[in-house]
Amino acid sequence: MPSLAVLILLVVTFTQIVSWVGQTVLQELAFSLYSKVFLSSTASKQSTLRKQVLEDKAELGRTSSQDEFAKWAKIKRRVDKGLADLEKLNTTLGSSRTSFAVKFKSLIWTFTTGAQLFLVWWYRKEPVFWLPTGWVPYPVAWVLSFPTAPIGSVSSGAWSAIISRVLLSLEEIVKSLLAPSPASVPGSTPFAAQPPKQAAKIEPITLEHEKLD
Repeated sequence: MPSLAVLILLVVTFTQIVSWVGQTVLQELAFSLYSKVFLSSTASKQSTLRKQVLEDKAELGRTSSQDEFAKWAKIKRRVDKGLADLEKLNTTLGSSRTSFAVKFKSLIWTFTTGAQLFLVWWYRKEPVFWLPTGWVPYPVAWVLSFPTAPIGSVSSGAWSAIISRVLLSLEEIVKSLLAPSPASVPGSTPFAAQPPKQAAKIEPITLEHEKLD
């Protein structure tokens, strides 16, 4: 069944891509897009209110509480109200982020691990494709048909495992190709052949003996 083989290939490949990129990175990108579409007004209010609170705090610092108490008290009430409203907006945005994170993780799991498990279980008795007769020995054929696919065929579980192994091998190959060689690491110098040390030249020591009378 070529369509089943392609479907499992797409699901396993998508799962591996999510693993390579990182679920946290995808979540942040998705939330950024989500907030621009559905939370733009709340985010705009938060930015405007934060700016206003900072300006009011600066004005409060320039106002004397003794010489201009009435003005100082009015600004202080405005700052307190702004901080309270800002806290409410922060709580709303924080709750939206948490709720989005839970839904996003569930969605990613459904289209990766969940979809892969469902396909392997649902098509566990159906062959993904058949192997040529006598192409592999019986023990290998039994493993490829595990758990309940007909002997001589490749099961959905085996096909999924094969694709995962191939993708992991490709990842290892790419990492090894992109890894810097020892000679290209900054500050490292290849081991050069050191010239042989010259043997110390030993000169004979002559002692002059005084003649004894």
